[in-house]
Amino acid sequence: MIKLDRPVIVEGKYDVIRLSNIIDALIIKTDGFGIFKDREKQSLLRRLAGKKGIIVLTDSDSAGFLIRNFIAGIVPPEKITHVYIPDIFGKEKRKEAPSAEGKLGVEGICEELLLESFRKAGVTATASVEKRRLITNIDLYEAGLSGGKDSAKKRKELLKRLSLPERMSASSLIKILNSFVTYEEFEKNVRELFE
Repeated sequence: MIKLDRPVIVEGKYDVIRLSNIIDALIIKTDGFGIFKDREKQSLLRRLAGKKGIIVLTDSDSAGFLIRNFIAGIVPPEKITHVYIPDIFGKEKRKEAPSAEGKLGVEGICEELLLESFRKAGVTATASVEKRRLITNIDLYEAGLSGGKDSAKKRKELLKRLSLPERMSASSLIKILNSFVTYEEFEKNVRELFE
């Protein structure tokens, strides 16, 4: 498993599942063409890119390139690292038939080829580990942002305050928060909002 300091942008949930086995990083899905209309997610990608840059990994079919090019149009080019998978024909195990173009997507590519694709793009594991207190599930629970009666409402208020997409689960929230704010900033925002 390689640890990356930049988020990886993929098309769908099966890509997220696939990559979660080989990389330790924040992985954001575009929901396919959903990214074209989702202003909140577009804003999130721009903000993530502004921090350390983003890595874009889409399928090698025409749909994947449309999504990749759309992201390249909303994020400055110097903030994007493009990772390309090879054209391999076949079908994913979960599907009954191959895709329209007959190519495997990110979810169907073996781990070795995915890692090689990252290496070819110059993406390697981060050497430095930032020493800081990370936000955890317990922190969310203690702040009333998970596991409680009004947790969803409180999460939504915090997300709005931080200008983040409102449709985010508690587990996704942790990864995003740790990408954007320190523990101290999180604590301060929670205190100002709910006390």
